[in-house]
Parts: sequence; structure tokens; C-alpha cells
Amino acid sequence: MKYLLPLMLNPWNRGLMIIKLMKTSISLFSFALILFASGCVISEYGAKTKDTLIKGTHYIGEKSKSIYTSGKQSLGFEKKKQISVKPMTVSKSNFGKLPDGTEISKYTLSNANGMRVGILDYGGTVKEIYAPDRNGKFSNVSLGFSSLEDYLEKSPYFGCITGRYANRIAKGKFSLDGKEFQLAVNNGSNHLHGGDKGFDKYFWKTKVLETDTGIEFSRTSPDGEEGYPGSLKCKVTYILNNENELVIEYEATTDKPTVINLTNHTYFNLAGEGAETILDHDLLLPGSQFVATDETNIPTAIQSVVGTPFDFRKYTRIGKRIEMDHEQLKFGKGYDHTWLVGPEKNEEGLSHAATLRHQGSGRVMKIFTDQPGIQFYSGNYLDGTLIGHGGKPYALRSGMCLETQVFPDSPNRQGQDGWKSCILLPNQVYTHKTIHRFSAE
Repeated sequence: MKYLLPLMLNPWNRGLMIIKLMKTSISLFSFALILFASGCVISEYGAKTKDTLIKGTHYIGEKSKSIYTSGKQSLGFEKKKQISVKPMTVSKSNFGKLPDGTEISKYTLSNANGMRVGILDYGGTVKEIYAPDRNGKFSNVSLGFSSLEDYLEKSPYFGCITGRYANRIAKGKFSLDGKEFQLAVNNGSNHLHGGDKGFDKYFWKTKVLETDTGIEFSRTSPDGEEGYPGSLKCKVTYILNNENELVIEYEATTDKPTVINLTNHTYFNLAGEGAETILDHDLLLPGSQFVATDETNIPTAIQSVVGTPFDFRKYTRIGKRIEMDHEQLKFGKGYDHTWLVGPEKNEEGLSHAATLRHQGSGRVMKIFTDQPGIQFYSGNYLDGTLIGHGGKPYALRSGMCLETQVFPDSPNRQGQDGWKSCILLPNQVYTHKTIHRFSAE
């Protein structure tokens, strides 16, 4: 002690000792703060939990930080700095009422980078996606409406959960275990997107996630709904993370053998919703094969893309070949086909299915999925009569879809080479995961 006393009496050494002691306290404070910021997602429902956690470390952390900072300032080492944490959030707002009085809400997911996604509990519908361009400017890149009434009366499946079976089933018929099922015929001679009242036209129960910035939507489709067998319990989860990824996860179980093909039907325009065209976008589809169709868009064969307008294995301007004199483009009135997703998978078991980019804004969207196909629809039936969020009409090909799924008419192709099963049995769990990763270059 007699050796330490002179050191402690020396003002310079005393200041250094204070700094060392305070470093220990501030490290503990910083550790708690970093742990909270990286491991916790804050929603409006979790705000009280966050406040409690911060208040629990407030007294020791703030007092230690104050002494430590004062000590450094007295020695001229540092000026006072402020620490700020930008949380991820989930907020809820009213979006109108259904004719039966059911209140519809919009849930807005926001990440620490300023990106946000608005989703309705009507149809589990993605209403808006605000993504940054190369200059950091945010624009909505998802087509949709500003009122619930428009979604009820006019929507061409904007942003919705599509099911029980997305895409087409020939003549609305399929057989399962020797029994034939007749579904609604609502697209020419075929069944499309679940029928007259598909999953897009229902209210979904919601649950705000406690461990991620996301929303879980759920509903049970009763046995016989739209002609489908089995009571189907469905859950669809949307998550927005700080890598600017919108993750969509699907899960379903049934009490009878049935068919299933769930997807999301968002229309994208990376130049910003309301921009006149998507023909100036570049598209990359790694798949070397696509599903050719007849004039009613029902599959006829799996064909190679080589030497056709369907070869997007390298970035290609969408408008470059869309008007070519090709039978498949005539059948689809443009692109309205499924590409096979490549077999290469990442550590999550997902394959790179597509990349869309817009050189004018620098926005890029990369899609990963565990599904065997991705449907590219080039907005061939938009005609300028629909008015979107920003008050601008949606002209021909002013939006496009990239829908991850099994192939069209798979219920009638079971057991054929190259066709993944779409049958769900009572002892099975249907799962489907897709990631939309947004960036700018």
C-alpha cells in the first residue's frame, strides 16, 4: 500500500486509474446494449420489454459512462459522444372494414436501414415495399392500391398469398386416390389461383413475432372449400431483416390427401411503383429449362431455353425479345411461364432462382427459394385502367411477378419425370421458403 499511495496521490496517475475502472463499467454497459440491438426485435407490442431492459442497466451504465467520460475530458482525451440505437419495428394501422364489418389492418415492418414493408391481413397482401436506390432514396417498388375497396373490387392478385393452388389446373379437374375433384373454372377453361374465392380474398389471423421483425398469418381452409379436399391449416410468415431481405415462409397440414401450391403474387417495378414500364429492367434466370404451354397456358412439355427468347441465363433486358414472333410469347401475350430453378443450393438449402435489376435506379432484387420453379409474368394484362398507390395508372407491363412454386397443372402430372409432387398427406407438413434480397449498385 505504501508503494501505491504515491501513485494514487499523483493527479495524472489517479486520472488514468479512474479511466481503467470506468472502462470496465462502460464495457459492461456496451455489451448489454450490443446484445440487445443484435438479438432483439422491437415491435410496438415489445416496447415495454425493451424499456425494462434498458432501465435495468440505466443506473450503473449511465453513471459509469458519465464518470468515465468526465475523466477522459479532464485529461483532454475525448469530447462527449452520444450513443444511439436504431431499432427494428412492427407497427399497426387501420386499413378499413370488410362488408361484414371485419376490421382490416396494415402491419408495417421496418428495419434499421430504413427499409419498410407494409402487409395487410386481408389476403396476407404485400401492399408496399420501400427499398433504397444507389443514392439512398427510398421508393415503393410494389404495385398496389391505397384503399381496401380497390383490393376487394379490382385487384389482379396484387401482393397476395395465392392458393390453395397457385397458377392453373387444366379444366379445373384432378384425380386423387381414384376420386375426381371438380374445382371452379375461372380462367377461360381452367382453374386459376384457388378459384372464385381463393386465399387472397380472406381475412387472416395475425401474430406479431417475438424474436424477429415479422408477422405470422394463419387461417384454416375447410374441407371442400372451392372443391378442394381436406381441412388445410395454413401459416404464412413475413420477416424483414437488417440484410434488407424479405423472407416468406409457408407451412400447412391437412387431415385428408389434397393438393397445394402456395406463393406470393407481388407485382414489382424497381424504378418505383407507378413508373411506366418494366421493359427496361434486366432479368437473370439461371434455369436452363422452362415449362412450355398451350394457348390456354396449360403445360405441354419441359423445354430448353437455348436459342429461344426464354434464355435469361445472362442478364437480358426484358423488352429486348418480348415482341418476337415466337409461339410461346403469343400464347402468353408476353412472358407468363415457369422456369426451372437450378439444383445448386446454398447453406440454407435454397437455390438462386432469379435476379432483377434496374440500371436507372441501381436497385437489385435477388430471389432464393426451395421450390422447383419460378413463374415470370410480365404484366401482360395491365391496361392502364387500375390506379395505384401514388395516383398513377398501371399501364401495360408496368409491373411484373416472379412467383416461386411448383409447376402449373402439377395435380395432373403426378409421377411424370421432372414434375415435383404437389400432394400433401395427413402425416406430412408442407413447407416453402423464399427470400427476396434487396440491394443497390
